[in-house]
Amino acid sequence: MNTITFMLTLSLALSLLLTTLNFWIAQTNPDSEKLSPYECGFDPLGSARLPFSIRFFLVAILFLLFDLEIALLLPLPWAIQLQSPTTTMIYTSTLLLLLTLGLAYEWKQGGLEWAE
Repeated sequence: MNTITFMLTLSLALSLLLTTLNFWIAQTNPDSEKLSPYECGFDPLGSARLPFSIRFFLVAILFLLFDLEIALLLPLPWAIQLQSPTTTMIYTSTLLLLLTLGLAYEWKQGGLEWAE
């Protein structure tokens, strides 16, 4: 038996075993909350035209903005090993400075406060 056939057979057998164990061991206790069509915290029987706070969207956009910072800084350890690490550090420092200034501006404007 070659290695590929063995690995495919082993992975299929393991997948079937784990799936069978999941269906066999899992406890299903449906209650009214689990059977509700909405899981987002809104009342599913109320009006669908309730006013929605724009602060939620502002906080979500700020989260995406600062989460993008992590994605942009992720290759930094590898970029330090380039031939000109000072240029890399200048670009990184500029990015962090701009994001810090943006955070300070949002903080000053009250964009990070949930309650008014």
